[in-house]
Amino acid sequence: MIENWHTGIVTKIVDETHNTRRFWISIPDMDVFDFKPGQFVTLDLPIHEKKNKRWRSYSIASHPDGSNEIELVIVLLEGGAGTTYLFNEIKEGSELLLRGPLGVFVLPETLDTEIFLICTGTGIAPFRAMAKFLKLHSIPHKDIHLIFGCRYEKDLLYADEMRKLEAEFPGFHYIPTLSREEQWTGRKGYVHSIYEELLQDKRPANFYLCGWKAMIDEAKQRITAMGYDRKAIHQELYG
Repeated sequence: MIENWHTGIVTKIVDETHNTRRFWISIPDMDVFDFKPGQFVTLDLPIHEKKNKRWRSYSIASHPDGSNEIELVIVLLEGGAGTTYLFNEIKEGSELLLRGPLGVFVLPETLDTEIFLICTGTGIAPFRAMAKFLKLHSIPHKDIHLIFGCRYEKDLLYADEMRKLEAEFPGFHYIPTLSREEQWTGRKGYVHSIYEELLQDKRPANFYLCGWKAMIDEAKQRITAMGYDRKAIHQELYG
């Protein structure tokens, strides 16, 4: 419905990595853009005649702060009509048609089990929003493990910020792992071996998966093979 759409103004653009940009968007017709960490917005981009071919959805990378501005972090996909338009045509001051917040990929109100936030690429966006919100509001929680998989160190999004958050936020563990970086002293390989290693005792846990389909499919298979119920697995699929 047309009333669900708002005109957003791009207030700032920053290159986060070689192929990833951060876009800040304000929504002038709203005093506060209220959302839950983990939700997303849908953009209507002028890239096709059919509506459903123009819509692109992106998780909100910022946490609710009482303003009408949000942040999106977007990777340039080779041959992707939506991201090509955003990277080539959108400048500071550009308008974007958007609607939201949308989605149910959010944390429960009571965090009474350990949480594993497992992501690849820009899938870190909703988890950044969640972690910053939990710290800001001093919400009680068990251990939170953010396991972030990339190919190379240059692909790590928000790395300095996540390390700072780990240092200042008790119970928050930031575990980046790189699959192709040779000069790297941290964890190597894929995300799956990390949560399997940490959960050898099969203690209660909830899993939030965000990223590409192959990672999510494999994680669901491995987590259920470990003996966890499918109800403990929550997912947001990219691509």
